[in-house]
Amino acid sequence: MKNAVWVILLAVLVGVFVAIAGCQGDANVSRKIAVIPKETVSVYWEGVRQGALKAGEEEQYEILWNGPEVETNRDRQVEIVEDMMAQKVAGIVLAPSDRKALVPVVERVHQQGIPCVIVDSGVETENILSYMATDNYKGGVLAAQRMGEILNGQGKIIVIRWTPNSGSTDARLAGFTETLGRESSGIEIVDSQYPSPPTTDKAREVTDDLLTRHPGIDGIFACNATTAGGALAALRNAETGQKKIKMVGFDAWPMVVDGLEKGYLDSLIIQNPFKMGYEGVKAIIRHRAGETVPKEVDTGVELVTRDRLSDPKIRELLDSQI
Repeated sequence: MKNAVWVILLAVLVGVFVAIAGCQGDANVSRKIAVIPKETVSVYWEGVRQGALKAGEEEQYEILWNGPEVETNRDRQVEIVEDMMAQKVAGIVLAPSDRKALVPVVERVHQQGIPCVIVDSGVETENILSYMATDNYKGGVLAAQRMGEILNGQGKIIVIRWTPNSGSTDARLAGFTETLGRESSGIEIVDSQYPSPPTTDKAREVTDDLLTRHPGIDGIFACNATTAGGALAALRNAETGQKKIKMVGFDAWPMVVDGLEKGYLDSLIIQNPFKMGYEGVKAIIRHRAGETVPKEVDTGVELVTRDRLSDPKIRELLDSQI
């Protein structure tokens, strides 16, 4: 009987020590969350970083922020994800630069038991904790509807696209083109092109080229911050006397918001990158606490015209990212 009691006591002690060791090990990794954007140069991603830092501050988690300098450097983004796995972070918030190329590394994250929240753009695997992003298709729909309204359903336009296999911009372009076809069939997309390399200067060059090749166009749709910045610069430098071209852009770079305020473009579709970073970090923390996390979260999208810039809701949204 005494032996049985000693066996039980020994088992309890072993369990306690294992639990303590587990907690200590968990403490070493559970206070760090990696946040990996598509790239670190664009002002847009600063909104994601600020949201992540805010959530980390509230929950006393350290945010490890790192990403490639150029969005098309997919190999570098994969390396960063692998480095964060090696650091045994508590979770990863990732904005995949390519919905196909990032699948293998996201699968490895899942295999290691690290919760991964995907933000901004999708990735073609179900092995993630949650997907938190703009309804990008809806953003494209809003852009097309605005273009149809300001051109009265008739005209010729050009589209400044983004790099292939970017889930977010691919969805926007699908929403834009399909909605024009359904609701404004009198508007023709006469040409489209994407900047390579994906920089603002190259987007300006691309827009200049398309404006030269297609004189007399009526509108431009630029599908993200970089292309909107480049297209706006091209428009502002267009020949004096050229007819007014209506432009609908995407995202809230300071220069394009300034352009909207001054009437150089008609409208912007804006997202909420702050919310992506904030809710992405919070989701990992809730998951680690045993709470259920929604598989998909729509972080919102807004059409902003010049007269909406004074709307307190829009002002708060803009202030969170510029």
